[in-house]
Amino acid sequence: MDSGSEKLYYSISEVCSLTGLKPHVLRYWETAFPMLKPSKNQSGNRIYTQEDIALIKMISNLLYQERYTIDGARQKIEEMSSHEQQMELKLDAATVSAEMINSVKVELTDIIAILDRDPMAVDKQDDKG
Repeated sequence: MDSGSEKLYYSISEVCSLTGLKPHVLRYWETAFPMLKPSKNQSGNRIYTQEDIALIKMISNLLYQERYTIDGARQKIEEMSSHEQQMELKLDAATVSAEMINSVKVELTDIIAILDRDPMAVDKQDDKG
């Protein structure tokens, strides 16, 4: 799939052409791999996204090249997905930490500015009020 010809959705026959798999294999994999859930259009036909196709290619590689069993391939994909989610959480935590650090810096800068003021100037303002 080169970026020039990428579509949003692919029919089951197009996915079969792209992957070299038969339609019944794709339909079976939907039952064996819960993470493979193509949507259906108004006519009830399966429509696959680019992410679905990438997952199908990964499943195919695990089963046919790396010789995993269906259960083994499913477990491997779940582990990879779990690891990916953990990495995303770490990135989110780092972003939150950076935002928190910036917020604390701003607050400290404000406090330092208050402390650097001439206390006599503050007292004179209080006397005027």
